[in-house]
Amino acid sequence: MSEDIIKQGSVITENKDGVTTITFFHPAHNSLPGKLLAELAAAIDAAGKDAATKVVVLKSAGDRTFCAGASFDELISLEDFDTGKKFFLGFANVINALRKCPKFVIGRVQGKAVGGGVGVASAVDYCLATKYASVKLSELAVGIGPFVVGPAVERKIGTSAMSQLAINATEWQTADWAKNKGLYTDVFDSVEEMDAAIDALTTKLITSNPQAMQMLKGIFWKGCENWDALLDERAAMSGELVLSDFTKEAIGKFKGK
Repeated sequence: MSEDIIKQGSVITENKDGVTTITFFHPAHNSLPGKLLAELAAAIDAAGKDAATKVVVLKSAGDRTFCAGASFDELISLEDFDTGKKFFLGFANVINALRKCPKFVIGRVQGKAVGGGVGVASAVDYCLATKYASVKLSELAVGIGPFVVGPAVERKIGTSAMSQLAINATEWQTADWAKNKGLYTDVFDSVEEMDAAIDALTTKLITSNPQAMQMLKGIFWKGCENWDALLDERAAMSGELVLSDFTKEAIGKFKGK
């Protein structure tokens, strides 16, 4: 891996036997700056349009962190509403790309998911994880709130469980908790067991009727057709809050830990 990729992160797409695997990476615990968010949304969109793709697997590189959410370095550098809203629209665009992708997207969560990472895990169609895949919605702890990812998380685990995560923003919930709430379909003791389950599932799906799977996906996401506008509104909320002195100070403290 080149030095530039290690510094800036990457989104890599591979297709093999009808399975398109999209892997994102960032050296800061797979956090997602705006550039990577745009690349990730574009990769998901491209996989959805690719005739050779029967099913998509979304994963991150590394061992124990699936995604640390928003890039704190980028958050603390935001200086006006337009750039703030644009940054949070990056997460909105990834969630909407997952929603609109006509192929099933299988999530592979090998480790901790924080903030936007929980949103991504919530927006895939079927999610498998390891026992290390604890979850936390940390946004309120840094002066914002899980506004953009909230609809995806609420759709997946319900208002009660989402509010528990959103309010108790510094507390980790275990992978088993996330499974019990419906975020994860299954939780495995090792990455090897999880990957074997993903391989078995994708092997079945690539022989399934593509039209039937697309129709099913439309049914699963029924009622979310307004999310382009909804997540735009939510991005504006976060874009406003991230400029406040309270939030900038909170993010600075968080970064210093």
